[in-house]
Amino acid sequence: MAWTGLLLLLLVFILTALFLFKMGSSQSNSSQNLPPGPRTIPILGNLHIMDFKRPFKTMIKLSKEYGPVFRLQMGSQEMVVLTGYETVKEALVNQAKAFAERPIVPIFEDYAKGFGIIFSHGENWRQIRQFSISALRDYGMGKKIVEDKISEECSILTKAFEIYEGKPFDPATILKAAAANIIVFFLLGKRFEYEDATLIRILELVEENIHLATSPAILVYNVFPKLGFLLGAHRTVMNNREKYHDFIESTFLKDIKEFDENNPRTFIDAFLVRQKQENKKSTHSYFHNDNLKTLVDNLFGAGMETTSNTLCWATLLMMKYPEVQRKVQEEIAKEIGVRQPRTEDRFKMPYTNAVIHEIQRFADIVPTNLPHATTMDITFKGFFIPKGMYIIPLLTSVLHDESQWEKPHEFYPEHFLDSEGKFVKRDAFMAFSAGQRICPGEDLAKMELFLFFTNLLQRFTFQPPSGTSKDDLDLTPVLGLTTPPVPYKTCAVLS
Repeated sequence: MAWTGLLLLLLVFILTALFLFKMGSSQSNSSQNLPPGPRTIPILGNLHIMDFKRPFKTMIKLSKEYGPVFRLQMGSQEMVVLTGYETVKEALVNQAKAFAERPIVPIFEDYAKGFGIIFSHGENWRQIRQFSISALRDYGMGKKIVEDKISEECSILTKAFEIYEGKPFDPATILKAAAANIIVFFLLGKRFEYEDATLIRILELVEENIHLATSPAILVYNVFPKLGFLLGAHRTVMNNREKYHDFIESTFLKDIKEFDENNPRTFIDAFLVRQKQENKKSTHSYFHNDNLKTLVDNLFGAGMETTSNTLCWATLLMMKYPEVQRKVQEEIAKEIGVRQPRTEDRFKMPYTNAVIHEIQRFADIVPTNLPHATTMDITFKGFFIPKGMYIIPLLTSVLHDESQWEKPHEFYPEHFLDSEGKFVKRDAFMAFSAGQRICPGEDLAKMELFLFFTNLLQRFTFQPPSGTSKDDLDLTPVLGLTTPPVPYKTCAVLS
């Protein structure tokens, strides 16, 4: 929807919904020691000062005025923003239990309906998360079997790149399909061909929904959900959800009645075994088909999107910084040679490891983090934060914290190297978030990134298309819940 349309819609709402005035700033006048924040206006709260395209930039600016813990109000929704490494660590790690919930966000509630793992709440979240972590480990996460599958996928991926014979192409869809196949292996024990039309369409649906999730239209919907019937973006997200879930039903769950409970082979089989066990114990179980469908949705989307976006940033950054690419290739040649890379190689390749970590830090894939909520009343950094408060632990402020990083706004692999060139872990590296809501697939993602990256750079040198210099390459991220680079073309030249 055009900006003029949004503004007109908002004006109509203001004129016809005066009863919402009572939600203005009543809590801001409370005698409780709530965090400070900018002055609100009726109905809009602080919407009038927000950068709708990149709200995290407004939050960074406000933190310089109000400190690392401050309050915002989006319409009637109050929220507390946490910025900087020390503050976010204190909340998500040191007081993890108190900050472990998800808030009620209309678009996420409509989409997930409280099921799955990413946007669920309370006991549903605890049960499904515990099962998911256990099942992912049982079916290969961190084990040789999944490493072999990733290596197999790497071989297919490099052959797909070779087809272009060094000519320009957009690597995004191929990288998304390759990353998707790894999570499909866990879920279903199979893979898709990269040119599979159904898979490509599903990847497009996932990408569109992630882009729309933080669009101005959805922001308006989250603040004023009764306007949903007027907002095209909301209808698009929900229509995409139906198509996506139809795909899950027909692809992942079509043989649901035929699995052998005595010989479970996949993540979905494990869920179905648990479902039968729970149904024998109680009439109320969290292991029902709605949870399974949403869980597959969560794992497929998250497992594909963040890894593939990071790999897209990797090839772009290697073109932008050819001297870094050359050093990685020299280390690969020295430590691996011509054999296929293995996970254990990472421990003797400090520079390559540092580059991968710096790609993740610089790419800043989920800048605002997914929102949290407090599970109890808490005094935090001297301020009172009530139970149920919407919390934004601003990851971008951690990954670019000037007190933690020598060159926070530059691509600088030396952030993860000591004076002797050895790899150094950095506590402020929170690319997967932290605490009880940390990404459950972190170990899998790390394995994927190392193997995909080293396989690609062992085989290819990435160069800009003819007529494009490295200085012409655009490092501006696309807007959305996640932030891939703007579409680009690369030339994968055989090394």
